[in-house]
Amino acid sequence: MAHSAVPVTARWPSAAAAALVLVLTLGTLGAVAWRAEWGGGLAPADWAAIRFTVIQSLLSALLSVLFAIPVARALARRRFRGRQLLITLLGAPFLLPVIVAVLGLLAIFGRGGLLNDGLVWLGFEPISIFGLHGVVLAHVFFNMPLAVRFILQGWLSIPAERFRLAASLNAPVGRLLEWPMLRAVVPSTFLVIFLICLTSFAVALTMGGGPRATTVELAIYQAVRFDFDLGRAALLACIQFALCVAAAALAWQVTGTDPIGSGLDRVVQRWDRGRPIGDYASIGLAAVFLLFPLVMIALRGVPGFLDMPGSVWAAALRSVTVAIGSATLCILMAVALALRGGAMVSVIGVMPLAASGLVVGTGAFLLVFPFVRPAEVALPVTMLVNATLALPFALRSLAPAVAQVNQDYGRLALSLSVDRWSWVALVILPRVRRPLGFAAGLAAALSMGDLGVIALFAGQAQETLPLAMYRLMGAYRMDAAASAALLLVGLSFALFWICDRWGRANAAV
Repeated sequence: MAHSAVPVTARWPSAAAAALVLVLTLGTLGAVAWRAEWGGGLAPADWAAIRFTVIQSLLSALLSVLFAIPVARALARRRFRGRQLLITLLGAPFLLPVIVAVLGLLAIFGRGGLLNDGLVWLGFEPISIFGLHGVVLAHVFFNMPLAVRFILQGWLSIPAERFRLAASLNAPVGRLLEWPMLRAVVPSTFLVIFLICLTSFAVALTMGGGPRATTVELAIYQAVRFDFDLGRAALLACIQFALCVAAAALAWQVTGTDPIGSGLDRVVQRWDRGRPIGDYASIGLAAVFLLFPLVMIALRGVPGFLDMPGSVWAAALRSVTVAIGSATLCILMAVALALRGGAMVSVIGVMPLAASGLVVGTGAFLLVFPFVRPAEVALPVTMLVNATLALPFALRSLAPAVAQVNQDYGRLALSLSVDRWSWVALVILPRVRRPLGFAAGLAAALSMGDLGVIALFAGQAQETLPLAMYRLMGAYRMDAAASAALLLVGLSFALFWICDRWGRANAAV
């Protein structure tokens, strides 16, 4: 204890959390590697799935970034009523379940959507959203807000003094200030979105157009659920893991440093605004593209909300139960790892980022299959995997706050001989309540919208709300699916709000 700046906490909670993460990442990867049919090679359909996965991820990331740049520039240059609310909405892409976003797009661009209704009324043939263009459209819808937030942060990080100097010299702001910032921010933003699109299962499941529009994760799902070819599924899972690791490593390498430098934190005044019509057009088009599908879900879902099948309400209860359990487990692991600290804990905490949810689910399926029916453990396994996949986000929120408390109060606690459990209960937890509540809400919302692991394991009696929605969509019961989507969005945001509100209520800091 003499060499520590804080009271030494018990090692077993962090060791247990680290062991669980290792089992659900490296352990499941080992299971799929052991079961993979390395000698059989890849079939032409597998190579087609790999090509489609990479192509759609590249196109989705490229278009998301290209469309985000003018929107982020407009938000950085303009001030208007509702600007902060719009930025807040753009900052919560992970809270919106993917299956809900897909249903909203179908309400606009689908077979019975507004676009095709208009085309038929004008005498044109309807178009199909399914296939490569549909997958890319859904990914842009889901990831463009994230790109806007990343790039907007880059614009807002340019010091006001640089703009004042450029204005006094009548220098081109775009070439001297904005272009260097974009070169530092855009590559890492592109690769982060590319990684997200690589591991996007629900979009490919609902918007794919047959064998020509099959991703690696969708091929894994089909190999397990339809063909029950576990060897092929394991081989594809290894390939998917390799793609994710390569993308994550590349994103880490190209993360740029600040090319501008720091300033005095003054309010930025822009003298290069020009005419506002272009900026407001970019903001307006982005807002319509992002919000109109959600409005359509509300319009379609409200009339039949109270008449939804009883199975949907039962699925909603399962989802809430899984989300609460997943958030609780995630927070326990995050707190244990944050208290222990150190480089090794940091590495363990980010390991789930390199693992796709479906790859982890495939490994878990292979581990439990010899002993029990997968459907019997569908909900507990989903809870464990969702908690592990949300851990990097929770740890990113909690670890800095715990480190700050250690720095501020550690020596005082040592001088007063505070025991380790009192240190955690009376000093740490009250002062990290805000990030604790935010992390719990984020973990619960992510778990509510998951349609990866549960799709591999669940039967009819174990389906969660996203899976019930997908089955309603497959049965072309779009109004009932819209009502279920409305319920899913409401429950996701309610869980996030409750946890976040708990964290902010009467918090010590």
